[in-house]
Amino acid sequence: MSQGYGPGDLNPPGQGQPSYPPPPPSYGPPPGGGYGGYGGTEPAGLYMGHRLANWPQRVGAYLIDFLAVAVPVAIAIGLSGGGNNRGGGAVSSLLYLIGFGVWIYNRWIQQGRTGQSWGKRALGLKLLRMDNGQPIGGGLAFVRDILHNLDSLPCWIGLLWPLWDARRQTFADKILSTVVIAD
Repeated sequence: MSQGYGPGDLNPPGQGQPSYPPPPPSYGPPPGGGYGGYGGTEPAGLYMGHRLANWPQRVGAYLIDFLAVAVPVAIAIGLSGGGNNRGGGAVSSLLYLIGFGVWIYNRWIQQGRTGQSWGKRALGLKLLRMDNGQPIGGGLAFVRDILHNLDSLPCWIGLLWPLWDARRQTFADKILSTVVIAD
């Protein structure tokens, strides 16, 4: 064995151990929370420390929203005589438009801005984006309502999906990465 610096020696004489740069920081989930407030260590049924809304709560909120539209539409149908009477045509048309306007305001504008439609507010629920915990905005609220058509295929399974899903999401929620929390 030779002493000194040669082709098999890693350190020149008198240099000691080589210094290497420190290892890079860890890029795993933050301690105690997982990504976006769910996952890893977050218990099932929670999102960012909030309880996820259960299926009966979500159905109840939708029924309240539906009733807000059903009242003017029912009056319009009554005025038109079930379609046989043409005397209330202008008023019936106006009531149909009011019903549609109520739906747009409540489900797309109000829910998009605040995360709460009237039904969600009444039951203490809130619709949020999973990536940042903020309301989804009017455009995505509109798209979400359109995507709920996928929930009805096949046999309404997408609307029942929150019954067994860990994040209690419908198919529309999964596509848009949204969750409904119970405040």
